This record gives sequence, structure tokens and C-alpha cells, in this order.
Amino acid sequence: MNKKFLVFAVLAFALVLSACGPTTINQAAPENLRTMNVNGVGDVQLTPDIAYIYIGVHSEGATASEAVDSNKAQTTAVIDALKNAGVADKDIRTTNFSIWPSQQYDPEGNMTGVIYMVDNSVNVTVRDLNGLGDLLDSAIRAGANNINNIQFDVADKTEAMKEARAKAMEDAKTQARELADAAGVSLGEIQNVSFYSSDVPVYLNYGKGGGAADASSVPIQPGQLTISVTVNLVYSIK
Repeated sequence: MNKKFLVFAVLAFALVLSACGPTTINQAAPENLRTMNVNGVGDVQLTPDIAYIYIGVHSEGATASEAVDSNKAQTTAVIDALKNAGVADKDIRTTNFSIWPSQQYDPEGNMTGVIYMVDNSVNVTVRDLNGLGDLLDSAIRAGANNINNIQFDVADKTEAMKEARAKAMEDAKTQARELADAAGVSLGEIQNVSFYSSDVPVYLNYGKGGGAADASSVPIQPGQLTISVTVNLVYSIK
């Protein structure tokens, strides 16, 4: 009796689960949607108004302490020169300080001794590009002997990005209308919108300096920065 009751209970439980399960209603599959995919591009040219520069001091000495002391004095003078040129404390950031021994060899390959190398670099944000050439001159005169990767940029690209997106959208819509006319179809609703943007900073590799600068300031040309937006539109077509 117990076995019969157990089998009956299992069957009853299975029926309850079946009754509580989801109900599937078969519907006709929707008609395949025909689509058109177009890309539009919008470019905006901007004049840079900010620059980022790596300025460094390289020093050498017979001992580690001698090299560090020499580098410390030069770096302090460079930072003071930057501040005197109008750069704020918040816009000067140390990015590298390193010291290492360098073995010296004669022409026959015999080691003749060791000298110590010290590098100290700062990343400088320059917000007044009109005085950038004079600022570089001041830094070099103060002891900077390694200047790299001057990067020009635009501090606020908000409005330019809006303009580029609007241009890209209009370009995509124009292409869609022209293609639809050429193909003899009608445009339906926009099914999907996606976009990506890029803005490539302008770089100038100034290289290594050393000694006193010329009387005239370093010639600097920021050029133009291009902001580009690409919009992808997917239309249904009839």
C-alpha cells in the first residue's frame, strides 16, 4: 500500500507542475525586415589652447650622491623658471625620478669605472600657448636638457563634439535618402543608431636640449586639431 501511495503522489505532483508551467502560444513569425545601413562622418577643426610637455633634467656624477645633488639643483632651478613663467603648482607633476650606475669601458673593452646617471622629469600643463616658446627657453636656460612629446590639445571639446555629431547625423541621413532614391526603395523608421568619436592631439617631438637657448624664443606652431565623429544608422526600407 505504501508503494502504491508513493507512486500516486509522484504522479499527482507531476500533474501539478505541468499545470503551473508556462503556456506557449505559437504565433506566425514576423515578416523579415529589410534594412539599409549607412555611415555618416562629421569633422570639426579646432585651434589648440593647451599643451602638455615632458621636461627633464639628466645629470651624471662619479658617485650617486654627487649625481643626485647636481640633478636636484638643476631640477629646482627648472621648476622655479616654470613658475616664474606663469605655470601654476597644480600644473607641474613629477612623472619620473631614476638613478642607475653606468659601467664605462675603454676602446679595448676593458671596464674603466662607473658613473651614476640621474633623470628627473616633470609633466607640465601650459594654458597660455602664446608664451610657450619663451617658457621653453626659460626652462632650457635653467638647466632642462631633455624635452619630449609636446602635445597640443583643446581643454573643452563639448561644443565641438556636439557640432561634429550633428554633422555626422546629417551626412548619414543624406546618404540614406540618396541611396534609397537610387535603389528605388522607401526609407522607413530608424532601427538603430550608434556612433564613435576620435580626437587626435597634435604632437611635436622637441627632443633633447642643452646649454643656453638662442636669443629668440623657440618657434612653436600648434597647428589644428581635428575632432571626428562617425554615426551609423540602420533604416528599415520598403
